[in-house]
Amino acid sequence: MANGNNLLIFVLTAGVFGILNTEMGFIGILPLLADQFDAEYYQKGAVRKMATSDDHGKNTMNGFTRRNFLKFASGTVAAMAAIPTLSQLVAHAEGAPARLTWDGAHAVSSYDSSKPNVYFTRDLSPDGIQKIYERINQGITGKVGIKLHTGEPHGPNLLPIEYIKNLQRKIPHSAIVECNVLYKSPRRETNTHRETIKINGFDFCPVDILDADGDIMLPISGMKEFLDKQIDNFGGTFPFEPGIHLQEIAIGKHVLNYDSILVYTHFKGHAMGGFGGSLKNIGIGFASGKVGKRMIHGEGWPLGKGFLERMVESGKAATEHFKGHIAYINVLKNISVDCDCAGASAAKPTCNDIGILGSTDILAVDQAGIDLIYQMPADQRHDIAERIESRGGLHQLEYMNILGMGSREYNLVEI
Repeated sequence: MANGNNLLIFVLTAGVFGILNTEMGFIGILPLLADQFDAEYYQKGAVRKMATSDDHGKNTMNGFTRRNFLKFASGTVAAMAAIPTLSQLVAHAEGAPARLTWDGAHAVSSYDSSKPNVYFTRDLSPDGIQKIYERINQGITGKVGIKLHTGEPHGPNLLPIEYIKNLQRKIPHSAIVECNVLYKSPRRETNTHRETIKINGFDFCPVDILDADGDIMLPISGMKEFLDKQIDNFGGTFPFEPGIHLQEIAIGKHVLNYDSILVYTHFKGHAMGGFGGSLKNIGIGFASGKVGKRMIHGEGWPLGKGFLERMVESGKAATEHFKGHIAYINVLKNISVDCDCAGASAAKPTCNDIGILGSTDILAVDQAGIDLIYQMPADQRHDIAERIESRGGLHQLEYMNILGMGSREYNLVEI
């Protein structure tokens, strides 16, 4: 019996060791377990903790110590089983801290040629979408990916399929692009994701699941320099949340097949981000399901500034990669507090439809969406504003501004 137990222990230990070496280091489990079990581990491409005066000079870049191995091994199975369902995420989000409130409209009062244009129409129709696209499509050339959120099956608040169907057929060499998700869903695996796409009516054109064949690491331009500039600030007054920050992000490998991206977004609430605009569409949406999204969410799927900042950093990778060849459309219709990832259980909208926004500046177009919502009558904006503020969602805009991703001030041009 003793020999049998020894053999079992050996097999289990070897198995765990093999998993750690072949999988964990790549999918981001190691830093997640490091936080959970208070072990030291620094991941290339991410800063796990900002240095303090006590950390300065220590040799902490060598990965595992023998002391930490058992901590990681004992936590591996738990971490692999920790992927939540969407309903669990929503329940977790209900206790999110750090409220931020709207600080007023950012549209300039008179036209300023130094500010980006955000085009706006109240014409919620295929023609309205087309009119907006024609104002922002100067850099959309070559093979075009239309990044949209295909949603969970039978979502009641999905945008009318005619909007994107009409637009896509007028964009040469275009396809819808999506990535798999991390939470428990039929969209977690490519085959069942394609079934959901068909159920929701998006199979009228080619649909490319970008991470169907894996992912690649996309560098986040300027992030290393930005973080390094702050590393010796032992006073702790960082322009970001100390914690895990990204210098690269795992995105769907097929992204490299595209010359341009049109980010077509259903602008509405979101259980974790507060709201989902163009930034969320690419910050989460381009990240690969099994790797990139785990890098953004972090161990335990925490809410707050750290998560929001990693989402913004991921979005920065995409905007820089397609710089000059990316444009954004936000459709403010069916403005539920819930994302289309809530599927059939998504809350009924309590805010009236507003219109369509378009820009080549991601910060300006998301800021404009927020400004329009907050200028709605109090009884209409109440629920969506509560969702945004209770999740600290406006920090998306603050951090995009800090990272120089665009302008919060803009010309609102109604057409």
